[in-house]
Amino acid sequence: MKIVQIGTGGFGKNHTRILSHLGVLSAVCDANPSRAEEYGTKYSVNYYTSIDSLLNSEKFDAAFVCTPTSTHFGIAKTLLQQKKNVFVEKPMTYISYEGEELLELARKNKVVLTCGYIERFNPAVSLVKEYVKTKKYGELIMLEFHRENRMPPHIKDVGIIYDTSVHDIDTALWLFDDIPEVVFARSGKIRHEHEDFATIMLGFKENKVAIISSNWITPIRVRKFNAVCSDAIISSDFITQEVKIETDAGSEVPRKEVEEPLLLEIKNFIAAAEGKETIRVKPEHAVDATKIAEAALLSSHKGTPIYLELK
Repeated sequence: MKIVQIGTGGFGKNHTRILSHLGVLSAVCDANPSRAEEYGTKYSVNYYTSIDSLLNSEKFDAAFVCTPTSTHFGIAKTLLQQKKNVFVEKPMTYISYEGEELLELARKNKVVLTCGYIERFNPAVSLVKEYVKTKKYGELIMLEFHRENRMPPHIKDVGIIYDTSVHDIDTALWLFDDIPEVVFARSGKIRHEHEDFATIMLGFKENKVAIISSNWITPIRVRKFNAVCSDAIISSDFITQEVKIETDAGSEVPRKEVEEPLLLEIKNFIAAAEGKETIRVKPEHAVDATKIAEAALLSSHKGTPIYLELK
C-alpha cells in the first residue's frame, strides 16, 4: 500500500507522522513550498507543491486530503476520478451536494471514500456505543456534548459549526444510530470572522435529543460528553478517554487504558482499502453530518427550527 498526503499543516502533521510510522507514506504535497520540503525531508519521501505534479510523478493506491475545507471537493474529485482510495479530513465538503457527488464517484469507480470523523475511533466513544447497542444501562435518551478551546490558528475558512460541532453531530448520529428529525441552533461571533460559539439541538424520534455546545472563547480545552440512559448516566472525556458510569448502585470507572484514535482511524482506512475491513465512517455518514451542519447554520440565521428529511 502506497499512500500520499495532500496538506501537512494544522492537524495534518499528525496523519503524516502515523502514515510514516506505518511504513505506507510515499509522498507529501503542500502548496507551501517550505512545508512540503520540511515534511518530505523529515520523513524521507518525495514532496510536491501541486496536485498535478504529484499525479504525474507518483504511483500510489490512496491519498489523504488534509487541506482547508473549501478545497476538499476539488481535490477529492480529482483523486476519485483517478480511481484512488481517498480519506478526506472532516467535514468532507462544505456543501452537502458536493459530498453526494463524491459519494457517487467513489461508488462508480469502486474505491474507498471516508471522512475523518475521528471520535468513532475514540475508545471512550466505542465503549459507550457498546453499552447503547446492548442496552446494558437501558435506552439512550439524551446526549450532551461540550467542546471548548481557543480558536486553532490554522482555521481560516469555516466557523465553529463546520470545524468543531461536526464531530459531535457525527458522534450523536452514530450513538443514536439514527438521523434527527429537527435541528435548532443559536450561534454568534465575538472575536472571529465566522461564528465562534454555537449551541445545537438535534431532535430525534421518541423525543430523544442531543445538545451540542461548542465555543472558541473559553481559554481551557474541554472535550466531554454525557450519555443519559434510562438506568444510568455515562460521563466521558474525549481527551483522557475516561468513562464514568453512575447508577442507583453507585459509580464505576470501567476503563483506564488510552489509545490514539487517529492511529485506529488510519488503520481502518488502510484495511478497508485492502479489502480486509469495512470502513467505519461511510461517505453517507459524512454527507449527513454536512447536511445537519448546513441546517444548524440556517436555523441560527433564521431563528427557527429546521425540519429534516434525510432518510
